[in-house]
Amino acid sequence: MKSYEQQVKEIMRVHESLLTRENEPLKGGNGWYRRYKYPVLTAAHTPPFWRYDLDPETNPFMMERIGINATMNSAAIKWQGKYLLMVRVEGADRKSFFAIAESPNGIDNFRFWNYPVLIPENNDPATNVYDMRLTLHEDGWIYGIFCVERFDDTAEPGDLSKAKASAGVVRTKDLIHWERLPDVESKSQQRNVALHPEFVNGKYALYTRPQDSFINAGSGLGIGWALVDDMNKAVITDEKIVDQRYYHTIKELKNGEGPAPIKTSQGWLHLAHGVRACAAGLRYVLYLYMTSLEDPSRLIASPGGYFMAPEGEERVGDVSNVLFSNGWIADDDGTVFIYYASSDTRMHVATSTVDRLVDYCLKTPEDELLSFRSVQALYGQIDRNIQLLKALK
Repeated sequence: MKSYEQQVKEIMRVHESLLTRENEPLKGGNGWYRRYKYPVLTAAHTPPFWRYDLDPETNPFMMERIGINATMNSAAIKWQGKYLLMVRVEGADRKSFFAIAESPNGIDNFRFWNYPVLIPENNDPATNVYDMRLTLHEDGWIYGIFCVERFDDTAEPGDLSKAKASAGVVRTKDLIHWERLPDVESKSQQRNVALHPEFVNGKYALYTRPQDSFINAGSGLGIGWALVDDMNKAVITDEKIVDQRYYHTIKELKNGEGPAPIKTSQGWLHLAHGVRACAAGLRYVLYLYMTSLEDPSRLIASPGGYFMAPEGEERVGDVSNVLFSNGWIADDDGTVFIYYASSDTRMHVATSTVDRLVDYCLKTPEDELLSFRSVQALYGQIDRNIQLLKALK
């Protein structure tokens, strides 16, 4: 039987081998991006000294004391030459919290910082917090906007499932010391709120997702846009819809902005998620769209269909058939690291380039909302390709 010290060393050895495992690009694909073989973060990537009490006096059976259920829905930022994820870590008790993991190359060797992020509370404590979006704003602050979940006290007696959502706000200069600002004030519940990285007409700009209830978008027509005077007290008084949802599409039930958009020479590049109903439940996929440089609230490109959907083991997890992203990084050389969670369980990375993603947005046909028009678009491409193939003979 191994000694206690040997057991601790073995746990640390196995953990270190997981962290240092080299990721491998997968072959094939559609040319839009490159997937990788291994998730970049799982519950097993969290430090053993978070989960185990390593004192033989208080934990003689070497058991986990604090269980970790999942690592998912992570914000992303390039910071001091490292690729950082601000991870939603979910404990076995269903409470989520934020923790930062860093990598030297963005595709593997992610290692959590020793301590999770302790988000300061405000006057109305949250039951749960999750799904951070980080934005390095031109005002010099790094802002984090995240979902704040509280019990809805209008629930019927005995109903302990009714919740309400709002957008919490923090800011930092070093990713270590965080200042809590008041939650965003809005007439509706808000989730999936992201901050635009530049001032617009001298104001802060928010991508919003107005919704009637905690889960259902209801009368909320899609991804919204709102200008606010001050992030120290962000009050939404007027919203316009930037990216509308439509019947029988990948975003018929609801859609939400992912991370802050990437500025390109041809427009702002956006990553979002869309939700539709199917026989197996809700299906979450990722899609792209672009807005104007001169007016970031004006849609200029909306490629039809999904950009990424769950594949293989990504389909299985706590909430199956789901891809979700709230973090990406555009490197100076044009490489884009897309960080996405699968089925509310684990984190992955896919890589592409700014040029490739812009080309995808500008040249992929839009969803014309009718089967007949989809076939017409296919006919057009087939006709052109047949002529090109004849010329090759």
